[in-house]
Amino acid sequence: MGLEVGGLLGFIWLVIVIWAILRTAQSPAGNLEKALWIVILLVLPVLGLILWFLLGPK
Repeated sequence: MGLEVGGLLGFIWLVIVIWAILRTAQSPAGNLEKALWIVILLVLPVLGLILWFLLGPK
């Protein structure tokens, strides 16, 4: 009984997470910081995206 996201909402969420990963990879942050943010975005997509918006590399 987990939280399931499907259809158009799931696709939109996937696009946003991919966009965040690409923005992180292109940021001027260090390699370790980039790698940690990408892992967080992949492992915790909802919480990771919120944290990325608030605290991620600028």
